[in-house]
Amino acid sequence: MAESPFMDQSNCFNCHFPAHFCSVLQSGRCINLMAFFLYISHKMWQEMAKYGRKLVEHGLVESNFGNISVRAGDKMLITRSGTALDEITGDNVVEVEIQDTSSLDIIASSETVVHREIYRQTSALAIIHSHCPYAVVESLLAGAGEVIVPVDSEGQYFLGNIPVVGGGIGSLELAENLADALSKHKGAVVYSHGTFAPGRTLGEAYIVTTQLEHSCRVKYLYELAAVKK
Repeated sequence: MAESPFMDQSNCFNCHFPAHFCSVLQSGRCINLMAFFLYISHKMWQEMAKYGRKLVEHGLVESNFGNISVRAGDKMLITRSGTALDEITGDNVVEVEIQDTSSLDIIASSETVVHREIYRQTSALAIIHSHCPYAVVESLLAGAGEVIVPVDSEGQYFLGNIPVVGGGIGSLELAENLADALSKHKGAVVYSHGTFAPGRTLGEAYIVTTQLEHSCRVKYLYELAAVKK
């Protein structure tokens, strides 16, 4: 019986990955997986930069606030603390563990613990945290532990009730509350702070973010107009 390549415990001399990943295939050429993973990481931060610019350009966040992450297996790429979302580069994105804390947590976003818990408890592959102004106002009007009920048809259909979650910024309490809320809802608003939107892609998380803000804006303007009647 031919020996399985997965039994080979040696490492590739070129990229140092286990030989069964990148050994000589039929062509006799080594597949450098390190280069492949670096390429994937490069593409991921470029996507983060794209949506960071869109968030700032559309007034969904001030440049130096908010954070973005993308899951990659048992790790995530997340913006560093203080990163301007319209100026994301590979140098201000950090890779940290999802299941455990990391030595790089100290330079990662202050909301890393929150992103980590959301990835642990939901099927999210990307998360956008923004400081959408109308969503923040509506959270203040509703109160922590309550829900924002959209009055627009798109919000009712797409989002349903929007939970307002309590907890200190970057706290374990907030992480647990948000993970629980996002296991049942498409998006949530942290009381007096901002939105959290998960998705299978950053594009999906961005759409949820825009819908949260749109529904909160329509609700605010509608109720303001109703009072003035």
